[in-house]
Amino acid sequence: MAASLKSTSDGATLVLTISNPEQHNALGPEIYAAGVEAINAAETNPDVRSIVIAGEGSTFSAGGNLHRLKAVREGQLELQRQSLESLNSWIEAIRSFPKPVIAAVEGAAAGAGFSLVLACDFVVAADSAYFLMAHSKIGLSPDGGGCWQLARALPRPLVSDAVMRGTRLSAATLHRYGLINELTAAGQALGAALALAADLNARPSNALGDIKDLIGEAQTQPLSAHLEREKELFMRNLVHANAGEGIAAFLEKRSPRFR
Repeated sequence: MAASLKSTSDGATLVLTISNPEQHNALGPEIYAAGVEAINAAETNPDVRSIVIAGEGSTFSAGGNLHRLKAVREGQLELQRQSLESLNSWIEAIRSFPKPVIAAVEGAAAGAGFSLVLACDFVVAADSAYFLMAHSKIGLSPDGGGCWQLARALPRPLVSDAVMRGTRLSAATLHRYGLINELTAAGQALGAALALAADLNARPSNALGDIKDLIGEAQTQPLSAHLEREKELFMRNLVHANAGEGIAAFLEKRSPRFR
């Protein structure tokens, strides 16, 4: 069965499922391209208010397909360069997507699969899930922005251990360091991720999109620039219909009905 990225809907949530079960949901260029296409289409679709990314079955993703890498080493290096560019495009599309993206993780999230999880806004993981950057064990270095993400979130000695030695990180460890929002029992990650998505779907999409921008920009902006950007977005959201509805609902002690 060919690897694919399955697309289904759960209310206002688009569910993207990595489907390559015979190879533990290994990733490849066809999945990267489908991911970029799905996110681009969802960006302008008002019926989609959030995305959940999951793996088919009991594994999120084993990362890159080693059989494919073995083949491209033998005279098809340009294909791998293009594949990495497609992976990078998917990672950047997730980060710039103006709606929440949630990873639902069961089992292993390894290599590029781990990088994909780190690119998401929220992570829901089974307590039995684990995360792995084992590139050094096969003579490679990481891809998909994994080092960039981990170095900004974890102490350097832990990052070095995880990436240089390929030490497995448990879901409990990442939850303790704030990289996982919610732990669940095995088999319950997708359901919990969909519940989280439903909560986010009920919130004003314009405000969530701007908040996501502010979080991303905060890593590189000085405080003065960030304060100016906050002011600009606050004023823009204040005149939006959703602010009128939200303020009125709070004062009237009722649930808001955001657009």
